[in-house]
This record gives sequence, C-alpha cells and structure tokens, in this order.
Amino acid sequence: MSYTLQTTLDGEFESVVERTVAALEDEGFGVLCDIDVRETLKQKLDEEFRNYRILGACNPQLAHDALEEELGLGALLPCNVVVYETDEGDIAVRAVDPKQLVGVADNPALDSVAEEVHERFERVLTAVDRAGN
Repeated sequence: MSYTLQTTLDGEFESVVERTVAALEDEGFGVLCDIDVRETLKQKLDEEFRNYRILGACNPQLAHDALEEELGLGALLPCNVVVYETDEGDIAVRAVDPKQLVGVADNPALDSVAEEVHERFERVLTAVDRAGN
C-alpha cells in the first residue's frame, strides 16, 4: 500500500514547484515551510543532491478539525508534499496520503478529515499535471 499520492511529469523544476504551491493554495492549503533539501545537504554536508523540495502544507480549518478530535495529531502536521527530479529526468510530485497518515492514530473520528484532505491532494496533483500540458 502506497503512503503517497503521486504524479510524474515533464517540466522545469522551479516551474513545477510554483505550480504545486499555486494548486495547494487553490485547495485552501498554505505552505508553512519550504525545505530545499539540495541546498541544505550542500551547506551541511558539502554533498551534491538532486533538486528536491519539501513543502509543508496546511489547511487551517481541516487542521483545526483534526486537532479537535486528536490533540496529538499535531506531531503529524503539516502534511508534506515533495517535488523532486527523478533519475529519468522527470519531475515527481508526491503528497503524503492522509488516510495512511492518520491511520496510525487509530481514531475513526479522523476518517472524514483524512478523506477530505485526500480528495484535495488528488485535485492538487491533477491541477499540476494539467498546468504542465
């Protein structure tokens, strides 16, 4: 069972990152953090790495709803979306599957929030794909 929702497309890396952020915003998510893994590994380890960004996405209302049901869920927030160059030279966009993520909490009250985030992330990936064509 996969722990992410994903798409792979042709395109310029920074452009795909921008489209991903825009698609997240269209679905009500803000990007709370943007970690440039390539730059971090270069600075901290002096190692070269592929273009790889981790976007910490959060929809405030859905996060609030989930935290009302399971206060400890904050340890799993924000939901990460990654954009990276594949070995084949394509750009992958992967979002954590919220159904899998909240499954570790074993709290059925979170199912509706997880389903809502799942559906929104699917629309984000579809929008990123469409914008690239």
